[in-house]
Amino acid sequence: MAKAAGRSARASVWLGGKVRRGGRGSAQPSGLDRERITGVSVRLLDAEGLDRFSMRRLAAELNVTAMSLYWYVDTKDDLLELALDAAFGELALPDPADGGADWRDELRGLATEYRALLVRHPWLSALAGRYLNIGPNSLGFSRQVRRVVRRAGLPAHGVTGAIAAVFQFVYGHGTIEGHFLASVEGAGLTPDEYYAQAMRSVRQDPDAAEALHESEEIMEARGGDTVAEMLDRDFTFALDLLVAGIEAMVERG
Repeated sequence: MAKAAGRSARASVWLGGKVRRGGRGSAQPSGLDRERITGVSVRLLDAEGLDRFSMRRLAAELNVTAMSLYWYVDTKDDLLELALDAAFGELALPDPADGGADWRDELRGLATEYRALLVRHPWLSALAGRYLNIGPNSLGFSRQVRRVVRRAGLPAHGVTGAIAAVFQFVYGHGTIEGHFLASVEGAGLTPDEYYAQAMRSVRQDPDAAEALHESEEIMEARGGDTVAEMLDRDFTFALDLLVAGIEAMVERG
């Protein structure tokens, strides 16, 4: 008996000319185009999350039939990939012609922009790990990151490791922060109210309270009167550590 053939990997919407198709003839629905559909998809993902997103829900938001959307995309995956790259288009990138800019400042700027993007769109982190990220906006961001890190003076074999250290940290930090803020919003509280409520609950459990007591000195030294200030200080210090690590590796040659 012959073995079943393995499943082939899904091709990206950015490959094979798929992204350039705008419709299939004169009968395509009026008032729609791929840019509008993508923009509404981003807004819907922000409002309702990835789990609730569907072609039927999107069609209802656009006041068209679900089948109408397939004049512009072949699958839901194609549409999610377009939404992902549209979000990357929000990133403010440094000017590559500014030869006098300090690579450290540019790297911190790129990391801060990426963090804010992940927080603003909590659904983005799941999609960034699912697709190839080869849309024009994603590639533009990646090129700028490589350009900035190469300017630090690392040997070529260390560039990708430095990028991974910085931007996988940002990915993790931004993902957790985005999910935290989404939970806070779902509970109808401010981040500070949510944090205070959580701390009260933790102190009622003996084991958790003991662990919290052991870290009180560190928490106090951390500083910050609000959750936003604490998150910002942690992010900034961690990013400074990573930049210092790159500098140290450059010095080591």
